[in-house]
Amino acid sequence: MDTIISITSAFTSVALAAAVIVGFVFVNATALGYIERKLCGRFQRRIGPMEVGWHGILQMPVDGIKLIAKQLIVPSHVAGPLFYVAPVLAFAPAALPFLVMPFAPRIQVLAMEAGLVFVLAVISFNTFAVFLAGWSSNNNYSMIGALRAVAQNISYEIPILLSLLTVVFLTGSFNLSRIVQVQESLWFVLRHPGAILAFLVFFIAAIAETNRAPFDLPEAESELTAGFHTEYSGIAFGMFMIAEYTYLFVNCCLATAVFFGGWWGPTLPFGQYSSCIWFFIKAYTLVFIVIWCRWTFPRVRFDQLMNLSWKYLIPIALGNLLLTALCTKL
Repeated sequence: MDTIISITSAFTSVALAAAVIVGFVFVNATALGYIERKLCGRFQRRIGPMEVGWHGILQMPVDGIKLIAKQLIVPSHVAGPLFYVAPVLAFAPAALPFLVMPFAPRIQVLAMEAGLVFVLAVISFNTFAVFLAGWSSNNNYSMIGALRAVAQNISYEIPILLSLLTVVFLTGSFNLSRIVQVQESLWFVLRHPGAILAFLVFFIAAIAETNRAPFDLPEAESELTAGFHTEYSGIAFGMFMIAEYTYLFVNCCLATAVFFGGWWGPTLPFGQYSSCIWFFIKAYTLVFIVIWCRWTFPRVRFDQLMNLSWKYLIPIALGNLLLTALCTKL
């Protein structure tokens, strides 16, 4: 009986945590969409959304309701069920990285020893979803966008992995909580030159990995209409947008945990919640920088995108990894 009760309690805890995380994904995507539209307006000397709610704060929920209510128009030439699977494959795994993300010393659902590997594995699912969306649409614009996405994501996963391995060498662990705990005295970006360079490589590659401007070649509205999701509308289009914002936030949370000390920071007058507040302050600051880059820099050409990874980021990340490994051994 005690075993049954313990199993039931564990299942209930995991189910409750999963429900909270899914709810957070929706709220966070809505908030980031509103923040980006307001920041975009400010960067372009406009005021952004203002009509729906106070300062347009209800604009994103209204847009979400509109997408849900819209009819999903499916062209007759698409590749059957695969067309419907793509947005689900993009959206469904997006919440999984939050299961192992250490938001605070006691706020982590699963303390996996290979948490860093798990996050990278889940993020890679987005590549399959994007390619499946472009291929199943049977549309020239969509297919070109899908091919671009696959080439881009494969190219930029390498510098991401190499930059994160630099920190793994410094800590000797793939456990995200352990990596954060090592930074109690000082964040890696403030105490180790190799970590600073690794963060810069990671941050640039993460922007490209999430198909954000100036590396949004798989969408490229001026060239490919909407790229891989040209044929999608309604709730299916909304799933792609939620997944994009969620993976963007996941990368910023990962950078916070690995390079910026996670929950560590000066004491705040919020008691036990101070650690979690510090984590989100750092993560949303990185999100702000990503949005700032999007509305500041022009879109690059595809050959420039590939050259940046293979000619610069990968050699720099590999050299930095080797130097860090040598310094660690010495």
